[in-house]
Amino acid sequence: MLQQHCIVDRLRIGAGAPVRLMGIINCSPESFYRGSYTPTGRIYDRALAMQEAGADMIDLGARSTAPGSVPITVAEEAERVDAALSELDGTGITLSVDTRYPEVLEVCLRHDVHAVNDISGLADERYARAVADSGLPVFVMASFREPGDAAGLAETLAALEAVVTRCARLEIDEYVLDPAVGRWIPERTNEDDWELCRNFEAFLTFGRPVLAAISRKTFIGDLIGKGPEERLAGTLALTMDLVRQGAAVVRSHDVAETADLLRVYEKMRQT
Repeated sequence: MLQQHCIVDRLRIGAGAPVRLMGIINCSPESFYRGSYTPTGRIYDRALAMQEAGADMIDLGARSTAPGSVPITVAEEAERVDAALSELDGTGITLSVDTRYPEVLEVCLRHDVHAVNDISGLADERYARAVADSGLPVFVMASFREPGDAAGLAETLAALEAVVTRCARLEIDEYVLDPAVGRWIPERTNEDDWELCRNFEAFLTFGRPVLAAISRKTFIGDLIGKGPEERLAGTLALTMDLVRQGAAVVRSHDVAETADLLRVYEKMRQT
C-alpha cells in the first residue's frame, strides 16, 4: 500500500521523508527511567539541548504509564503540564503532548503544542472527540479499550485496524500509528514484544507512518539482564532494526546517541 505522510508543525513524517527523532521529556518523577525526568524550571534547557542534539520534536508527558507506577490525579497531571509548557511557549520547538484525558488536553491547548500522543488509541469517545476538535495530528497507539491491551501480532494488527477506523470516523487525517510495544497490561509477555519487533514491517500495511517507541523498555532489560539505566546499547541495536523495517519516527530518551544512529542509517541507505 502506498504510504501517506503526516505533517506535524511543517515537519513531514513518512512517505520517503528522513526518519524523524522524537525526544522524551517526562515531568513525572514516578517515571520508570529516572534519566527522563525533568523538573519544572529545567524544561526549556532540556528541550533546547535535545533539539540541538538532533531531535525533530519533543514529546512531553506528566504521568508515568509504566506498570506499578504511583498514580496521580488528573488535576496533578494538568498542573505539571501547564507549568512545563509555559517554559516552552514561543520557543519554536515542535511539541507533542502525551496524555489521555480531555481536561489535560484542554490545558495543553492553551500553549504552543503541535500534536497529541494518545496511548488510549482514541478508544474513549469523550477524549477522542476532544482530540478531533483540536485539529492536531495524532500519534495513536494500538488499543481496543485500554492502552496496549492487544497481545501479540494478530491482536495488534486488529487493534490498529480499529484505530484506523476511529480516525476515519472522527475525520482525523493526520496521524502516525504506534503498535504499542511494551508491558502495558499484565497479560502481555516479553515474547509478545519481540514478536511485534520482529514483524514491525507488517504495521506498514495500513499505509500510515509508524512510530517506534521501545526506548529502554522492560523486554530489552529482561533479555540483557539490566535495569533502565543500562539499556542504551540494547535499545540502539533494536532501533536500527526497526528503522530498517520502516519506522518513520523513533521516540527516544537518548537523543544524541539515536541521532548518530539515524545518520549512519541514512548514509547506509544511500545508493
